[in-house]
Amino acid sequence: MEKLVIATRRSQLALWQSEYIKAQLQEFYPDMQIELQEFVTKGDKILDVPLAKIGGKGLFTKELEVAMLEGTAHLAVHSLKDVPTQFEEGLQLAAVTKRFDPRDALLSNKYSSIDELPQGAVVGTTSLRRRMAIMMLRPDIVLKDLRGNINTRIAKLNAGEYDAIILAATGIQKLKIENEVKYFNPIPTDVMIPSMGQATLGIETTTDPRIVELVSVLNDKDAHIESTIERSFVDALQGGCQVPIGVKATIIDEHSIRVQAIVGLPDGSESISEDITADIEEFETIGQTLAQTFIDQGAKELLLRAEELAFK
Repeated sequence: MEKLVIATRRSQLALWQSEYIKAQLQEFYPDMQIELQEFVTKGDKILDVPLAKIGGKGLFTKELEVAMLEGTAHLAVHSLKDVPTQFEEGLQLAAVTKRFDPRDALLSNKYSSIDELPQGAVVGTTSLRRRMAIMMLRPDIVLKDLRGNINTRIAKLNAGEYDAIILAATGIQKLKIENEVKYFNPIPTDVMIPSMGQATLGIETTTDPRIVELVSVLNDKDAHIESTIERSFVDALQGGCQVPIGVKATIIDEHSIRVQAIVGLPDGSESISEDITADIEEFETIGQTLAQTFIDQGAKELLLRAEELAFK
């Protein structure tokens, strides 16, 4: 192929990620023309309604997928946490890149940690998973919806609309905007378990074997193992961003892998969690096996209740 077209959203972070992948591909294929095609997705346009109420994170990928299926673009670069576990016919996850910092982070101009927040502090997040985690730690905190791109969210914090906000650490680090707030503190995964695939880039393509082979050079073995476990766990529970699910697989050594997982209600009043160590050679089945453990404890019923609460 002489030219590759990368479909991308126009947000600053999406463009950074697409440029990052373009640069990596250019190293492998220096003579190939690689260009970006920019889109504004439905998820970018609707900023006044929580994602759980309007269809979930797939709203950020639909327009890009249409472009690939129509042949005007060849691949799309996503934050893997935004990529649904099931794909439309003709599309697939062709590669996952080396993972960046998977943690969530607290941003504030007044307080350096969740523990430091005063009684009744206003914290911004629309993520049901983060809401659950915060409520389990600090049920006195007042949660307020927070939509928009990273820069918009930080501007709202700096305007005094929130005492603190919770974002993925990796986005702040990629854009090098940690200093735009007084306190930027990543939260340990033992305190707040990330969403599946957080801080990994997922390369989506059509099933065209030529394209799949071209982007396969970007696939990172460790990220593939970790994301396979996380995505199969969520897939088995049939959960997405409409329900509070956290799952993080972490390779310990060449033989073992740690998996932290939690599901629950958005208000933190009920939850099921596990923290296991498993044989890394079993990575293709670990997620499903762990999900079954959750299902046996009533996870599907709990998630149905969580979804009902999210849509109220």
